[in-house]
Amino acid sequence: MQGTGKSPATPELPLVMHLLYRLDFGGLETILAECVNRMPAERYRHVIVCLADYTKFSEKITRPGVAIIALHKPPGLGLGAHWKFWKLVRELHPAILHTYNISAVEYAFTAAMAGVPICVHAEHGRDLSDLHGKNRKHNLLRRWMTPFIDCFIPVSQDLRQWLGETVGVPADKNLVINNGVDTSRFQPRGPQPEAASRKEFVIGTVGRIQNIKNHKGLVLAFLRLLELLPTHREQLVLTIAGDGPLMADLQAQVATCGAADRIRLLGARSDIAELMTGFDVFILPSFNEGTPITLLEAMASGLPVIASRVGGIPDVVQDHQSGVLVSPTDHEAMAAALAGYFDDRQLARTHGAAGREIIQKNYSIDAMIKNYTALYDALCLRKLRLSPPRKTLPSCAE
Repeated sequence: MQGTGKSPATPELPLVMHLLYRLDFGGLETILAECVNRMPAERYRHVIVCLADYTKFSEKITRPGVAIIALHKPPGLGLGAHWKFWKLVRELHPAILHTYNISAVEYAFTAAMAGVPICVHAEHGRDLSDLHGKNRKHNLLRRWMTPFIDCFIPVSQDLRQWLGETVGVPADKNLVINNGVDTSRFQPRGPQPEAASRKEFVIGTVGRIQNIKNHKGLVLAFLRLLELLPTHREQLVLTIAGDGPLMADLQAQVATCGAADRIRLLGARSDIAELMTGFDVFILPSFNEGTPITLLEAMASGLPVIASRVGGIPDVVQDHQSGVLVSPTDHEAMAAALAGYFDDRQLARTHGAAGREIIQKNYSIDAMIKNYTALYDALCLRKLRLSPPRKTLPSCAE
C-alpha cells in the first residue's frame, strides 16, 4: 500500500473515495483528475485508490491533501484485495465510493459491508474483449451490484441505453453525465500564413496504444492516403501520441510499412493542448468508445475530426458538419476523408469551428463538474441529511 505522503485535510467534510484499476494516462483518468482538482474545496475531500498501481499520471492530481493509494492487486480474482480494501474503508470512513468500469464494480458490495453509505459507479466505455457489452458474466455482476449502487453514471446516451436494456439498471439509477474539457486551455491555433498550407499537413491522434483504439487500422488508412496523394507524400505526416501494451507491435508495424519516415510515434505526452495546435486534422478510428476525452479536446481545439461511428461518438460529432464519421474497419473511407480535408482547407476550418461550438455548448468542464457535485450533494442530502445541495438532479436522488 502506497500513498502520496499527503494527509487529507478538513476531516469534517464528506470524503469521496475514487476506486479504479490503475491510474495511468487515459481519458477516464483525465476526467477523474479534473473532478478531484476542480470540485469545490468547501464541499468534499477526495482519496484515490488504485486496485493495481499508479504511474506518473498521478502528478496530474494537484489538489492539496489528496492521498493516492495502491492495493497492488495481482491479476485474477484477487480476494486479498477485497480484504485490503475493506480495512482501508474502515480506516478512512468515506461517505461516497465512486467506482470506475467493470474492474471496480464488485467493490460496491465490499464497501457496503464496510459501512459506506453511498456508492456511484461510472461506465466510461468497453474494451475489445466485450465490444458490444454482451459478456454475460460481466453483466450479471453489474446487475448483482445494482442494489448496492445508488447511481450508475454512463458518459454517453449509448452507454445509458445499454445499461438499461441489456444490464437491467433501473431508469432512476441511470444518469448520463457528459464528459467535459477546459475550452480555455484547448483553443484553436491562431491564423496561419498562406505559405503554411503548402508545408506539412499533420494528421494527429492521441490515445492509449491498445487494441480498442485501432492504431493498426489507422496506419493502414494513412498508407492508403499516401497512395491517393502520391505527389504530396512529403507534406503528409501521421503523428500518434500515447503509450500502452501494444506500443512494441505498433513500432514494428511502422518500421516495416514503407512509410516510417512519415509517421511519428511520440509516446506518452503531458502537453496535449500544445500538441493539438500542431495538428491539421484529428482522427480516432476506435472500435468502441464512450465519450472520448481526446475527441472533445480536439474539437475544442478547432480541429476537424474523423472518427468511428461507434458508441457515444455520433452524439458529439455531426457528420459532414463538424467532422466525418466512418466505420473503424473502412480504411478507404478514412483515407478519402483525410484527402478531402487536405484538398479543401476551408472545409477543414469550417468543420473545426463548428466542432468547437458544440463543445462550448454541451461539453464544458464547468458543466461536468457542476453535475458531479450536484449528484454528490443530492445523494448526501437524501442518505446522510447533510447540507442542502445547491442544485439537485432528479435521477438517482429522488
